Amino acid sequence: MPESHERMALTEAVFYILLTLKKPLHGYGIMQKVSEMSGDSVQLGSGTLYGAINTLLNKGWIKIHRQEGTSRKKKEYIITDEGLHIAHQELRRLQHLTTLGEDILGGKDND
Repeated sequence: MPESHERMALTEAVFYILLTLKKPLHGYGIMQKVSEMSGDSVQLGSGTLYGAINTLLNKGWIKIHRQEGTSRKKKEYIITDEGLHIAHQELRRLQHLTTLGEDILGGKDND
């Protein structure tokens, strides 16, 4: 599913990546943090991760925080102000869906 500024839903992987980058992390650190945050339900492969990182860099939602030498593996990334805005928009969208679902289905007590 594509991500854009026009109220499109973020993929689960992209949302997790943005959340992990409130603090600078390198690629492997992002994979570990996403796994930890999701209770191991989301496991990012390196192809998925670096494809998403390139997309997020191009959109200006994340930026390179620090880079050691010329090694691609030694880059640390951090979320930008625009990325924070997008993550907050997605959070509000998800909260709205949750509230709507609870209103219609009656919440957890009506399982």
